[in-house]
Amino acid sequence: LTSAHINLQSFTDKRVTVLLLGSGQQSVTGVEVSDDANSYWRIRGKIDGSCQRGVPVKCGQAVRLTHVNTGKNLHTHHFPSPLSNNQEVSAFGDDGEGDDLDVWTVQCSGTYWERDDTVRFKHIGTDVFLSVTGEQYGHPIRGQREVHGMHSANHHNYWKAMEGVFIKPSLDSTKHDEL
Repeated sequence: LTSAHINLQSFTDKRVTVLLLGSGQQSVTGVEVSDDANSYWRIRGKIDGSCQRGVPVKCGQAVRLTHVNTGKNLHTHHFPSPLSNNQEVSAFGDDGEGDDLDVWTVQCSGTYWERDDTVRFKHIGTDVFLSVTGEQYGHPIRGQREVHGMHSANHHNYWKAMEGVFIKPSLDSTKHDEL
């Protein structure tokens, strides 16, 4: 898989809603539908720009996931999640710029994250895995599942890119044909 826009799916898709969590940041929730335009995330490198467009993402590589519609990054910090009391996962920052708590490593088998692979995202700053279990919100986002961080690797933290824009790297990165 290359740095691109993808729709990630566990057993539900993920979307950013306007519900503010206990920390005051936007919630990240799971929904049942897989064709929701609000479920797309862009894979980006760390703040140092270490993820070039079109270059395959390596297993173990540090990435940021930026929500396409809001420009906020997938974020976590030492704050309890509202439903499961695991670690809160939120959407944070503006225009793709947040802080060092937006960085996750891609855990997969092999050398690169392949399109059909299931992967885990492990948070660099707090060592939790991006997870979704069964806890559901009530009003105003009834039926949406809480996305949170868990300290143990288990079946609740496998993710898969379901659809998106996958960019092939160019054969000669020094040659450009744009105007």
